[in-house]
Amino acid sequence: MLKMVGVETFYGKIKALHGVSLGVEEGQLVCILGANGAGKTTILKTICGITEPEYGTIHFNDVQINHKDPEEIIELGISHVPENRRIFPELTVYENLLMGGFLIKDKELFVERYEKVTNYFPILSKRASQQAGTLSGGEQQMLAIARALMLDPKLLLLDEPSLGLSPKLVQEIFSIIKDLHQSGVTILLVEQNVNHALKIADYGYVLTSGKIFLSGTYDELYEEEKVREMYLGEGKYVRRASLWRS
Repeated sequence: MLKMVGVETFYGKIKALHGVSLGVEEGQLVCILGANGAGKTTILKTICGITEPEYGTIHFNDVQINHKDPEEIIELGISHVPENRRIFPELTVYENLLMGGFLIKDKELFVERYEKVTNYFPILSKRASQQAGTLSGGEQQMLAIARALMLDPKLLLLDEPSLGLSPKLVQEIFSIIKDLHQSGVTILLVEQNVNHALKIADYGYVLTSGKIFLSGTYDELYEEEKVREMYLGEGKYVRRASLWRS
């Protein structure tokens, strides 16, 4: 579905991505892991056209998209949930979802999509007339995801959905992401919370300094001592049982 090959992205003279290559198959949940400044967000911005790569190619369903405008990429079926949620705080929950469905011209289709996303997130239906900026952090993250789902995307890009949330809300958000994936949504997830992300992902890429450092399944990455030490806070002699999938 998505294929990046040798992508290099710059901010001015600073190279943020160094020949990044990765892929996402239809129906997969793929995660990109790494510390702050590793280039994770830049990958998502480059995919959705906010930042244009200097070198390399990006194909989505066999269409080359690395020189397309964001609007064209959205129309092809890619929705992006940015870091820090970026909802419209002065608008109501309903108005935020209306903005998410801006490409929908058919009123009946809009109602159908609205009902679908509020079935995923029932709290949003109850809060429809509430100003979005007054929602809790977890509810705002749900709204950001629901807004992106209004266009029924073929690929959903999620950037740090657990950022700034309490441990309880982190569990809830990852449970929602897992449910979305199991319902058939293809997801590319950027996360610092390595343990949670790997537990629900089909495949993962570890990014460091703008380069793919390692890639593999949960089991394959767990076997890498560097991943355990750098991202899971574990040393060489760790009992594997501590990280069994939930």
